[in-house]
Amino acid sequence: MLKSLLFFAFSSVFIVASAQRALQPSDVNRLTYVDEPEVSPDGKWVAYTLSSPDTTKDSYDDNLWMAATDGSATIQLTYSEESETRPKWSPDGKTLSFLSGRQDAKEKDQLWVLDRRGGEARMITELKVSISDYEWSPDSKKILLVIRDQEVKPDSMKEKPAKPIVIDRYHFKEDVAGYLESRYSQFYLFDLETKKLDTLTTGKFNNSEPAWSPDGKFIAFSSNRTPDADRNTNSDIWIIEPKKGSVPRQLTTWVDYDRNPVWSPDGKTIAYLRSISPEWDIYDEAHLAIIPVAGGTPTILSQKLDRPITNPQWSTDGKTVVALVEDNRRRMVMSFDLTGNYTPLTTGDRSVTVVKPLADKKFVVQMAEPLRPSELYTLSDGSFKALTHHQDEFLKPLSLASVEGFEFKNREGMTVGGLLYWPAGKPRKEKLPLILWIHGGPVAQDEFEFDMTMQMLASKGYAVATINYRGSNGRGYAFARAIFGDWGNKEVVDLLDGVNYLIKTGVADANRLGIGGWSYGGILTDYVTATDPRFKAAASGAGSALQLSMYGTDQYTQQYEMEVGAPWKNPDKWIKISYPFFKVDRINTPTLYMVGQNDFNVPAAGSEQMYQALRSRGIETQLIIYPEQHHGLTVPSYWVDRYKRYLEWYGKYLK
Repeated sequence: MLKSLLFFAFSSVFIVASAQRALQPSDVNRLTYVDEPEVSPDGKWVAYTLSSPDTTKDSYDDNLWMAATDGSATIQLTYSEESETRPKWSPDGKTLSFLSGRQDAKEKDQLWVLDRRGGEARMITELKVSISDYEWSPDSKKILLVIRDQEVKPDSMKEKPAKPIVIDRYHFKEDVAGYLESRYSQFYLFDLETKKLDTLTTGKFNNSEPAWSPDGKFIAFSSNRTPDADRNTNSDIWIIEPKKGSVPRQLTTWVDYDRNPVWSPDGKTIAYLRSISPEWDIYDEAHLAIIPVAGGTPTILSQKLDRPITNPQWSTDGKTVVALVEDNRRRMVMSFDLTGNYTPLTTGDRSVTVVKPLADKKFVVQMAEPLRPSELYTLSDGSFKALTHHQDEFLKPLSLASVEGFEFKNREGMTVGGLLYWPAGKPRKEKLPLILWIHGGPVAQDEFEFDMTMQMLASKGYAVATINYRGSNGRGYAFARAIFGDWGNKEVVDLLDGVNYLIKTGVADANRLGIGGWSYGGILTDYVTATDPRFKAAASGAGSALQLSMYGTDQYTQQYEMEVGAPWKNPDKWIKISYPFFKVDRINTPTLYMVGQNDFNVPAAGSEQMYQALRSRGIETQLIIYPEQHHGLTVPSYWVDRYKRYLEWYGKYLK
């Protein structure tokens, strides 16, 4: 009994809902998503976007809302059939701005403003290209626009065909963005009174994350300005005057990335994120740093904390920097003083994904819990107060699975953690068919947040387990980097040892095991089924197995050459990490393959090759290609279809 308590160490999250029925695939059409919170200058309101499924158009529609920070009201601001995103308050508090391609914008995202006192929104830019981001000047007179070089396409292909795609870059394609050609993100200054647009930056490099100084005299931003920026991730923090013809001044000189600059309230210091390692790799984690605006040696505030940092924000008094920290299945708010001491501001099994300062020691956060999708809250003295309640109607009729944390020792004696979803109404003494669901990345983590896929699988009576294998976030840099150049090895050990543990402790029926995942989770699904024959059904989404064929066809050439070398220099290594394809005769697990037709992240060829191999061998398999979709599905009916196919596939082989 003691051994079971030591190694299983369940941390229960029992939240009882007033429920009547199990989750169904059609519930996709009832789930909304809160995002992009922005606090008004007077601190009385927070604007945000609410993304809702539109079943008529079979798409998601983003509308603007705002919530009173005292919790007294929520108000919908836009109702158009087109989406509105990136809400931001003018510093004088008179208007709320946003990006949208609606009406006269002709599907090109332009800048719109809403008078806070009411009335219709006005489009204030009329460009032939889309705006990707923007920032108000502190005096509310100018706006910095971020625009990626874009081809102005004809309104009709019948009038004039598109130009040939000309490529001469090392990094030449990305999912969603497509073929990059020589197109870069630049800054432009837009004067609200004169409507004049001035070019602020030029050159063959991307500029991003602009932030105005409090006095409006400077703009900090991040940019990789090395001679061949496609071959490294060496971005630095730069400072430029908001004047046409200004020359940027380089502030940081770290050999890997410096990014996400944030000005202190007094304008003397910039907080930012810096990589932990000078050698680029995808397993790196960001540290929190500060540096004087005048220049000098940076101070690493999170040096003592071996965890990835995101979303840095200065406190309103400028004495601390708050940020989000991923730690062992949780995402918390942490406060750092300017000497590097840190204090957690949140605890418990939850995931905070955005933090915004509101007042002294008070914040607006976006937060999800295992049994409640993301909402907005105020955070003060470790306590949350709900500002939005969009998920109440979604949750009201549902009976959801309980979510529990567990830990086990792998065969090397290392502690590995995961989450267990236990179906509602199932007695805990009963052994259940188990589905092992594997997260992508690999640098990510399964955490205490609402997960529609896990809940959907558990709704049919399956125990569902997720495991943060080596390569995951939340356990430190060495844990994540343990799989460097050695894919499909240590991750598989951790996944299988976790399954063995759940069998041993009486959770899982050893004769009814399923497995699945998307992206790197799909890749690991193929690795596992080529290693262990016990799994009765698998679902490999947007994955690959013949890694050699991915070189030059996906967006990861830089990573491939860094970790395993060019294929012509290290062919044996490439064959080794492609073992699911070359050992496909060991795979007897019926496998469902799924992929987006236009996926540049993990191209459809990865799924097609494995489908063809299993079909050639006579193993039961099916290939589902979602038309015109990228790595992530954006069509509600495709999500419904995906869930239905999961449930039918696992039901066929595990029930």
